Amino acid sequence: MKSLLYPLKFDPIYQYRLWGGRKLENLLFKPLPDDEPIGEAWILSDRKDHASKVSEGPLQGYTITRLMKEYPGEIMGKLKDQFDQFPLLLKFLDCKEVLSVQVHPSDDQKKYIPAGDTGKTEAWVVLETSWDSLIYAGLKPGTNERNLRDAVKDNSVDGRLHSFIPKPGDSILIHSGTVHTLRGVVVFEVQENSDVTFRLYDWDRIDAKTGKHRDLQVNEAMACIDFNQVNIGPIVPVEIDNNDKTEKIFDDEHFILWRKKSDLSFTVGCENEPRILVCTEGSGRLSYKENNFSINKGDVMLLPALLGQCNLLPDNDITLLEIGIPSKNN
Repeated sequence: MKSLLYPLKFDPIYQYRLWGGRKLENLLFKPLPDDEPIGEAWILSDRKDHASKVSEGPLQGYTITRLMKEYPGEIMGKLKDQFDQFPLLLKFLDCKEVLSVQVHPSDDQKKYIPAGDTGKTEAWVVLETSWDSLIYAGLKPGTNERNLRDAVKDNSVDGRLHSFIPKPGDSILIHSGTVHTLRGVVVFEVQENSDVTFRLYDWDRIDAKTGKHRDLQVNEAMACIDFNQVNIGPIVPVEIDNNDKTEKIFDDEHFILWRKKSDLSFTVGCENEPRILVCTEGSGRLSYKENNFSINKGDVMLLPALLGQCNLLPDNDITLLEIGIPSKNN
């Protein structure tokens, strides 16, 4: 039986956030909703409340959820028996204002995770910065539950957080249990397919839509904090010596991410494994079965496992993130 699958692109799903802005309209083809701050674009999401839809081709309108049910082997290859849903959630974030200070549980903290969900390790690749850019990642040494609770009460939490000024291209791994937030940046985010977040502190601000403070979950956040996660800074990429200037940025148990920059053709994809491509600069064409599939800045493209390796032909200089999913059996 001939497979219907091909390189799959998806429509972004925009999310209102009080800390968001309008910069995602410079990155994505789909117009932003009018006159409200958009903080997140979910660009590949297998969530019941927000399932990504294929944007073009014979399977246009299919959700990733439906594809995972109807073509599990063709999409996931050797990983098909390891995941009931697509295991990663991909986003672009426009953090015009500072986000809440937050923390996510680890996979083994079942008490704090809704049934059917997971913990949440995530990572960022910085795409744009501004005059007030700042990333808070991890605590300052000497911070403990007692002095952190005191800081929440007297609005001095930032004094307990490690921070640094990011630059475009910086990459930061936020392992579960790490206290974090950020402002003044546009980032690409890859994470476990989870939406479990506990707010520790929200800068004493009012949500303009509700006229109220947003809820905090201080006790849950404290229970999930890894107080050994201190002074977190940018990852140093591992350079891979080949013609397409590939760097391995993240090699976590949940995701592997490479960054490729080139104006010459190069190979993407992997035999019997799914891969995800995210174009952050430039444009190009992916060649599969004598057909060319365009990929432009802001696009996400899922390469089902059955596609194997494909050639990527840049139109000019292209910057491409390629994401792999590690096997649970390794």
